[in-house]
Amino acid sequence: MAKGMAGTGLAVDSPFIKYGALAMLVLQNTALVLLLRYSRTMVTDERYTPSTAVASMEALKFMTCVTVVLSQVGWSPSQLFTALNLEVVKKPMEVVKLSVPSLLYIVQNNLLYYALSNLDATPYQVCYQLKILTSAVFSVLLLGKRMSGLKWLALLILTAGVAIVKVSQSGGAAHESQNSFMGFVAVLMASATSGYAGVYFEKQLKGSTATLWMRNIQMGCTSVVLSLATVFIRDGAVVRELGFFYGYNNVVYGVVLLQALGGLVVAIVVKYADNILKGFAASFSIVTSCILEMFFFDFRPGMGFLLGALLVNLSMVLYSRDPRKASKARKQAAKLNGQQMKQGV
Repeated sequence: MAKGMAGTGLAVDSPFIKYGALAMLVLQNTALVLLLRYSRTMVTDERYTPSTAVASMEALKFMTCVTVVLSQVGWSPSQLFTALNLEVVKKPMEVVKLSVPSLLYIVQNNLLYYALSNLDATPYQVCYQLKILTSAVFSVLLLGKRMSGLKWLALLILTAGVAIVKVSQSGGAAHESQNSFMGFVAVLMASATSGYAGVYFEKQLKGSTATLWMRNIQMGCTSVVLSLATVFIRDGAVVRELGFFYGYNNVVYGVVLLQALGGLVVAIVVKYADNILKGFAASFSIVTSCILEMFFFDFRPGMGFLLGALLVNLSMVLYSRDPRKASKARKQAAKLNGQQMKQGV
């Protein structure tokens, strides 16, 4: 029998936990994109600086990872300091190696703020799925992974879907202060940095004895420093004159919180669900965002956009499927049934 969750009586493989984690990911993805878009377009005399939001998010994410590690060592500060000394202080080269994805993620997050300043939330979400394509390409190049024909077909469908969405948005009327082309370019660059950073981080995880959360702390050491450096290099004059948290309100704080906790939500989904459910979560997020944006942001998708979005969702479902694992699972099930029949069960 599966081991129950502490104090809940729920098995780790319980459908309640699995689909609860999935619902959390859909909610986080949808709420983050819509809130971020609203924070960049709402009427206000005090507009916050995106670089400060990225730095705040990195600091909060770092503290979240430290808290998780603290819980793993029994809430003992001395055990936490021992673990940090062993994995961070005494392994400076590991921190240096992880400065590469740290920098790329900071660039990516700043690009996403720019993209959502120039694109509606749903087109942004659809186009940002190109990170699946870039992750696949870098996985082949850096990790030597081999992909099935079904996955390559899914990537072709994904590319076609995003291209159709881009063409359908080119003819639409954008707000005067927006540049949809530059927003799309920002999404492309963010997808490339996301793909490379993710694969690089995966490569560093292989053969490492440190936990995922400790690796995130190692990466966070440089992320916090680099994000603060970005603030003062790019927006130092504004911050010195108006303050670091100028223009912040409940919406902006919500964006920072959702973005910082996103990694925690994904970790929960990876632990209790699987890649197929993750693919469905992304699809549900796009559909949910589209519906909510139609009601609250006066978004009117055309037939070209709907066709492109449908292709992107189809590609994510196909990419999440693994025929080899499915075939292996069927053989195991058939073998188990045969054994049970022999035993008269």
